[in-house]
Amino acid sequence: MQAQNQKIVVLGTGGTIAGESSSASEGLSYKAAQRGIEALLRSVAEIGQGLPKALNSYQFESEQVAQLDSKDMDFATWQHLAQRCQAWLSQADVVAVVITHGTDTLEETAYFLSRVVATDKPIVLTCAMRPANFKDADGPQNLRDALTLASVAKGAGVWLVAAGEIHHSQHVQKVHPTRLNAFDSGEAGVAGTVINDQVSWRSDFAPVARADTIDLSRLPDPRSWPWVEVIMNHVQAKPKVVDLLVSA
Repeated sequence: MQAQNQKIVVLGTGGTIAGESSSASEGLSYKAAQRGIEALLRSVAEIGQGLPKALNSYQFESEQVAQLDSKDMDFATWQHLAQRCQAWLSQADVVAVVITHGTDTLEETAYFLSRVVATDKPIVLTCAMRPANFKDADGPQNLRDALTLASVAKGAGVWLVAAGEIHHSQHVQKVHPTRLNAFDSGEAGVAGTVINDQVSWRSDFAPVARADTIDLSRLPDPRSWPWVEVIMNHVQAKPKVVDLLVSA
C-alpha cells in the first residue's frame, strides 16, 4: 500500500500536553487537559516549516478518547483506550497509533497497552512537562517526534517519545517531577533518539521480546478488576497500614 493511502491515528487523553496556565510565562501552575487533540495537532506544524517530509504522504485521523489529568486515570479509561487502539490498528490502512497522555501515569498506561493490544503495528505515546500555552512548551515538539517515529517504526511495540528520547514500554519510568527529560529506562537505556525529524536507533539496544497479550475482549468490567495498593516501606514503618488495607 502506498504511503499516501496510509493513516496515522492520533488519540488524545488529556494531560499537561493539553494543559493551559494563566499566562505564557507560567509553566508550573496550570490546569491539565484543556485543549483537544485537533488543537495539539495544529501546533505541530507551527513549530517548523510545516510537517516533517516523512509525514507529508500520510493521512491523519484523530479521536478524543478521554480528557483528564493522568493522575486521575482509571481502569475504565484504560479499557476504552485499549479498545480504540485495537479497533484502529485492525484497519489495513492504519500503520500506527500515537497517544497524547499525561506524565504521571504514562508508564503504567504504556505497559498495560503492551499487554492487551494484539497488533504487529507500533503504538507511540508522548507527553509534555509544560502546558500547551507556555512560551517554551515542549508538547508540540514531542508530538512531532512521536509522529515521526510512528511513520518509520516497523513492527509491534509500545514506545514513549519525550525530550528527543525513545523509550520502550517495558523499561520506562518517570524519574523527575519537573525537568523536560523526566523519563528514564534504567540499565536498558534509551532505545534511540529523534533529532531534527530524524530517528536514530541505538546500535546496541537489545530487542525486547514481545510479551504475550491478554485477550482484550475477555477482560471483565473494570469495576470488577482487583483492588491493588502499593505500599512504600521506610525507616520505622508500622504494619498498621497493611492491617487496615487487609481489613478493608
